[in-house]
Amino acid sequence: MEFDPRRTLLLYAGSSHPELANEVGKHLGVDLSNVEIQHFADGEIYARFLTSVRGADVFVLQTHSRPVNENIVETLIMIDALKRASARRITAVLPYFPYSRQDKKHLAREPISAKLMADLFNAAGANRVMSVDLHAGQIQGFFDVPFDHLTALPLLVEAVREDVGSDVVVVAPDAGEVKDAEKFRRKLGPEAGLAIAHKRRDPRVHDAVDTLGIVGDVAGRVCVLVDDSISTGGTLAAAAESLVANGASKVYAAATHAVLSGGATERLQESPLSKVIVTNSLPIPPEKGFPKLAVVSVGHIIADAIRAVFEDESVSGLFDGDN
Repeated sequence: MEFDPRRTLLLYAGSSHPELANEVGKHLGVDLSNVEIQHFADGEIYARFLTSVRGADVFVLQTHSRPVNENIVETLIMIDALKRASARRITAVLPYFPYSRQDKKHLAREPISAKLMADLFNAAGANRVMSVDLHAGQIQGFFDVPFDHLTALPLLVEAVREDVGSDVVVVAPDAGEVKDAEKFRRKLGPEAGLAIAHKRRDPRVHDAVDTLGIVGDVAGRVCVLVDDSISTGGTLAAAAESLVANGASKVYAAATHAVLSGGATERLQESPLSKVIVTNSLPIPPEKGFPKLAVVSVGHIIADAIRAVFEDESVSGLFDGDN
């Protein structure tokens, strides 16, 4: 790949997911630039860039897996160091945006933590932010800088089509996912149907759900549950049980972010789900893997978006406006 010789693209990786960063660099045709990241004895983080970044277009790739808060601070420190070193433009590439599920208040005296995250990245000096499949699109409005919202939808649709074809029922696991489920159904084709799992969640009990019923005809059909992320797996497992109880012949799940916290691995493996398709937006350690899990890579879509930003081209054009 050839770039304008008058401009420089530098790609840096935080500590959370070097495998994805290396894959993105390979798609771009650039090597990861060198950054020294250390921890002091008391746990404080130190970052220093080992070559000049003056006047460069810099992309910092860091996804926010565990330890979440440590990875957030590391990203902020890297951005601050780049700002003070006179980088021309700093783009924070955050495949999984931290605290994205706390995008609004459910109860009195709660924080809106996703807005706080946006304020921190703004304050650190990010000139642009890029992320994949936000939990809520409104998070883009929390930023005072351009935000590129990428989507893994085409990758997941293609994986489902290759596995079970297009004659399926796409199921939203709750009302909040109906819009994305409809996009998924439309991408699959006219033979695909749509259904909704009616879910009740107690806002005082985190990561616990009750699925009460299915709206739509799923009897005798292959069903695909579509969600933005899988945390404990409770939502998908409960929805899969309801779908089977309503006559579904098989149930698959497709989600962008494999958080897989708590007992998610065991819960999903023991559920009626035949297969769980996710992306590598988050690192999946070997102990979190299970036989039903299939992983597709978002490396090339992130690389394409970085290339478009660097060359001042359209990012939404990469996704036909579905982002």
